[in-house]
Amino acid sequence: MQRITDVRLPRRPGETSSPALWWLQLDAAGCIDALGPMPERAALRGQSWNGDWLSPMGVDLQINGGLGLAFPELTEADLPRLLQVLDQLWSDGVEAIAPTLVTCAVEPLRRALAVLRQARAQHQPQRCCLLGAHLEGPFLAEARRGAHPREHLCAPSLEALEQRIAGFEHEIALVTLAPELAGAEAVIERLRALGIVVALGHSAADADQAHVAFDRGVAMLTHSFNAMAGLHHRSPGPVGEACRRGDVALGLIADGVHVDPTMAVLLQRLAGDQLVLVSDALAPYGLADGQHRWDERVLRVENGTCRLEDGTLAGVTLPLLEGVRRLARWGGECEGAIWAATLAPRAVLAGSDVEAIAWRSLLLHQPLANLLRWSAGADGDLQWRHAA
Repeated sequence: MQRITDVRLPRRPGETSSPALWWLQLDAAGCIDALGPMPERAALRGQSWNGDWLSPMGVDLQINGGLGLAFPELTEADLPRLLQVLDQLWSDGVEAIAPTLVTCAVEPLRRALAVLRQARAQHQPQRCCLLGAHLEGPFLAEARRGAHPREHLCAPSLEALEQRIAGFEHEIALVTLAPELAGAEAVIERLRALGIVVALGHSAADADQAHVAFDRGVAMLTHSFNAMAGLHHRSPGPVGEACRRGDVALGLIADGVHVDPTMAVLLQRLAGDQLVLVSDALAPYGLADGQHRWDERVLRVENGTCRLEDGTLAGVTLPLLEGVRRLARWGGECEGAIWAATLAPRAVLAGSDVEAIAWRSLLLHQPLANLLRWSAGADGDLQWRHAA
């Protein structure tokens, strides 16, 4: 038996009632078999972590590929490389992803979903897990399509939805759409009936339209501020309405380019418990900067930021946990940044199942090697490593 003491568990932003420090007990196999708050006055023997944080590994709800492989282009021949991508993600501290399929034709979309099904069947311990897919499109506003190909955008309808997801209904976790489009209401209702999370993204919705969408069950913003109206004092847009309500998740790319660091920190301080960090990493994830192919187009990658040849911002190649480190450095809120990449995405998928993100559910019987240890240096720099 081994005991670890003086451990911090990341608290939901704004929460002050839970204990500041915890102890953990490990069994002979290195799994947590007990945990509890540190006693206030009595000394407790064990290996002290001196206030380092322990968290689950990251969950990335928006990642489009890696090691040169774009998820919408998956074929059966790509299975070995897909498994390599998942191994790379585990090494980068990510336990699970919602593989994101951006707007494309029906046939490649369904082929990619079939390949993802095969990959799930080959899951192994200490390999990143494939959650349900994230369909980012094709029901997007043309004026806000960003890097999505215009020719594959589609008006929302139940028929168009069925063409794309029939037979895969329970292998999709998240769908991003523009809720203001005609026909979107029926699509949202159908997706919610299937238990699929619906996000507002690549949308021209104003605050009033966003309000209606949230009332209908839209539960998240996809890459907040990007491909939607900004936050303005006379026109708050979807971001302002989501913050006002307090119950809509705010996806955020924390690279410092998609959203200026000052705005990222302001959003964290305004609605930290709603923040969900995503990578939005593209196919060159894990590769060097330079030029890379993306479908029939060319991506230019510089300092981890991806742009099309015309300068359109397309995504990043930075790991999810690098976003945690940057957000913590910009705003000094280490605990909230950790929460946003580890607990918050789990909460999005769990919905009303609060027990799914309770500490005892997340930590008991888990090998310490499957968790993350976070340390903040004297200069405020946040570092992570696998906990064992």
